[in-house]
Amino acid sequence: MALMVVAGIYLLVRLATGGMGMVYVQDQPVEVQEPGQESWSRAVGVDPKRQGEEGVRVSWSRTAGNWLAALFTLCILSFLYGDNPLYKLAEAVFVGVSAAYWMVVGFWTGMVQNLFSKLAPDLIRSSLLPGLPESQEQELIYLFPLLLSVLMLMRLSPVGGWISRWALAFFIGATAGIRLLGYLQSDFLRQIQSTILPLVVVGSQGFDFSASIQNLTIVVGVLSCLTYFFFSIEHKGMVGGVSRLGIWFLMITFGAGFGYTVMGRIALMAQRLEFLADDWLWIIDPASRRLGM
Repeated sequence: MALMVVAGIYLLVRLATGGMGMVYVQDQPVEVQEPGQESWSRAVGVDPKRQGEEGVRVSWSRTAGNWLAALFTLCILSFLYGDNPLYKLAEAVFVGVSAAYWMVVGFWTGMVQNLFSKLAPDLIRSSLLPGLPESQEQELIYLFPLLLSVLMLMRLSPVGGWISRWALAFFIGATAGIRLLGYLQSDFLRQIQSTILPLVVVGSQGFDFSASIQNLTIVVGVLSCLTYFFFSIEHKGMVGGVSRLGIWFLMITFGAGFGYTVMGRIALMAQRLEFLADDWLWIIDPASRRLGM
């Protein structure tokens, strides 16, 4: 509790003396594309050191977003202390905002742009999508996905919910069929093709030692790993040695994958800490955005 009070006092002092967390913008006119179109401008973020210049102003909406992002980041990091109401609040807000965002994206890109604009192009062009091309014509074949969508919504109905199984079965079957071809090409045939390599690489400048070692490592690794999973022969003698070599290749591969995942998470953590120290608290200035303030 004492640490939180000290942190709150520190934030108030920094806010009163340093103007931390403020976001400055400058209006820039946008070039008009069509004759008769009204001119307009958009706010572009600028470095804080340019405050006081003509046209540079504080964006209170972006400043509020900056502070909310910082406070929610602290709420998420509070989980290191233990499960608490602040973490649950940030988690609930994140899940809700993400669900709402993807619902809106799905509505405009899936329902409006790919379905309704094909069924009633004139109505959608005059009401929701003024930029819809004039060449877009009505395609009644899209009545079929509209019917399936309505059948999917029957799951919410207290009566006749079983009807949604027909649309769900069609969706799962069609998706599995389409994805099967993609996975067969990328995860099976391409993997076999990438393994069939020359063990001795001779380029335009003669024997390529590094490429030959690389190809030899790949071929030996694949064959030894396959031997480890071949259980029709007892793993003794030479087969056992090759199998143990396959275990080493598997462990190195799993370790590299785990290390890559950990490094990705550490990079995310470093990015959030940089945001707190640079964009919010103004403690560090790696890009010299506040140099001279």
